[in-house]
Amino acid sequence: MDTPKPLLSISDRARELHQRSIVVDTHVDTTQRLFFDGFGLGQRHSDGSVDIPRLRDGGVDAIFFAVWMPGTITGQKAVDSAFRQLDAVHLEIGRHPHELVFARTAADIHRARANHRIAVLLAVEGGHMMNRDLNVLREFSARGVTYMTLTHARTTDWADASTDAPLHNGLSDFGREVIHEMNRLGIMVDISHVSDTCFSDVLETSAAPIFASHSSCRALCPSPRNLTDDMIHALAQKGGVVQINFHVGFLSREFRAAESAKPHLEKRTDEEAQRICGENMACQILESDRIVRRLVGEGELPRVDWTEIVRHIDHATRIAGVDHVGLGSDFDGANMPFGMEDASRMPLITEALLQKGYSEIDIGKILGGNMLRFMQGVEAARESLTRKGRTE
Repeated sequence: MDTPKPLLSISDRARELHQRSIVVDTHVDTTQRLFFDGFGLGQRHSDGSVDIPRLRDGGVDAIFFAVWMPGTITGQKAVDSAFRQLDAVHLEIGRHPHELVFARTAADIHRARANHRIAVLLAVEGGHMMNRDLNVLREFSARGVTYMTLTHARTTDWADASTDAPLHNGLSDFGREVIHEMNRLGIMVDISHVSDTCFSDVLETSAAPIFASHSSCRALCPSPRNLTDDMIHALAQKGGVVQINFHVGFLSREFRAAESAKPHLEKRTDEEAQRICGENMACQILESDRIVRRLVGEGELPRVDWTEIVRHIDHATRIAGVDHVGLGSDFDGANMPFGMEDASRMPLITEALLQKGYSEIDIGKILGGNMLRFMQGVEAARESLTRKGRTE
């Protein structure tokens, strides 16, 4: 039986606003736990960040489970693993029909909320998993994938990544075909992880709005994974949204500088996690987080608090406008700041935004309303392309 956590120390106004808002988190890596560990979402866990009790505590109404594997895994092996991970999420949804429901559209999320279910949506984090085959992309769509991140950490043979050497000066011709097919299928185009040049190519190519499912602001933390102010503005001008990532290395300039100055710590962390976990990537991610927190406690790395998330939200809204910012936590896939260890802590963001003077309407937009509007924009673009195809 689940034991509820003590209520967060937030105002009644924040708690009520959070409860009546539709809260959407566009990126978690909990899929890895389902796939590698036979992890169950039904019970409250003491590790990691996501399970049904903690989603309920945090008032999360819709959550995107990302399928992921390193860019070093390619070819048919990557395709097969992606399909198995998608199956693992569908299986877990089926185990909890009174709590979870599979969703694809904004309307599905609204229905889930009305029926007191948590909407679970699917994403593929890395275009290398489609193995340069549009038929695989179509199969992803058939299995319920709602967005695809074009690259992960490595450049693919059709798109440049932000953290790897460029090969295409952005998108290749085939990469443009991928974008066109994603638009036709209604798969949302995610530019988190792509290079700046690739971002510009995607923005020019896509007939639908595009978004960043889990990226923060480069002006505040100079990671190539974050978006520049110009990118945030351009994204918004085309109807997109930037979903703020909670990873400490994308939030804090000081943390990133300390990591860069001590590369031996990252190497030691990776080696220790691999020694403990072997090839279990889900275990490696969680163990890495434990090691980083230990290094913070030892004074080797600076502490990063959850309030940095709000600082990035605030900056992005100043650049893009309040209609173009949301939340993409990266739970179970990154190092969370102190105070935002898991999904149960999400109402803290509502409290902080109220304290900063945001209106209740604007907070509702940031918590999920903007993402729902964005999804409707992608759905409308798909319908327009379908109608156009029928008349040609």
